[in-house]
Amino acid sequence: MTAPHDFELYGFWRTSATYRVRVALNLKGLEAHERVIDLDKGEQRGDAFLKINPLGAIPALIEPGHLPLTQSLAILEFLDEIHPTPPLLPSDPHGRARVRSIAAMLAADTHPLITPRVRKYLAITAGFDDAAVRAWLVHWFTTGLAAVEERLASEPATGRFCHGDEVTIADICLLSITATMKVLKIEIAGIPTIDRIVATCEAMEAFAKADPLKQVGAPAN
Repeated sequence: MTAPHDFELYGFWRTSATYRVRVALNLKGLEAHERVIDLDKGEQRGDAFLKINPLGAIPALIEPGHLPLTQSLAILEFLDEIHPTPPLLPSDPHGRARVRSIAAMLAADTHPLITPRVRKYLAITAGFDDAAVRAWLVHWFTTGLAAVEERLASEPATGRFCHGDEVTIADICLLSITATMKVLKIEIAGIPTIDRIVATCEAMEAFAKADPLKQVGAPAN
C-alpha cells in the first residue's frame, strides 16, 4: 500500500535525476503526480517552470504549502527524513559518509558531464560531430564507473548492495547512471561488482517501475 500525500513531481522520462526521485518514492511506498517537463520542447526554459526552478533543471518536487524542492540528492534526503522506512542511509556516521561519497561520485562527478545540455553544447558550440559526442560520453561513463568499481570491489563495507545488504542512496545513484547508459545504448566492460549490484536492483519492483523506458513519453522501442 502506498502512503497518501500531495506531492507533484516535475520530471521527464529519460533524466537520471528524475529517475532517482522515482526510485526513492517507490521504495518509500509514496506516490507523486508526475508533471512532464518536455526537455525536447524546451519546456524547462519556459516562464512557468523557471518560477519553480530558476536553473531550469528537473526534477522538482512540490508539496502544497511549501517551497519547491530541487536537486535530486536533496530530495532523496528529504524523503528519507519525512518517511524514514526503509532508510536510505546507514545508521552510523561513517556508513552515511561512505554512501554519500559514492553517491556524489556518480551524481556530482559523473552525471554532470553527460547531461543533454552538455551534449547540446558540445554539438552546437564546440562543433563535435555525433561520433565525438559519443566518445565523450563513453569516456566519462567509463572514468566514473571504473572509479566506483574500484571502491566497491575493494572496500569491505560493500555487500549485496553498494553498502551492506540494504538499498541506499548510493545504489539509487548508481542505477540512475546505468539506466541512462541503457537509454543511450552504451555498454562498459570490466565492472563486475557494479554489474552484480545493478542486476540485483533491477530485479526489485521499485527500480523496475522507475525504468526510464516505462515512463510517459518514452519511445515505444
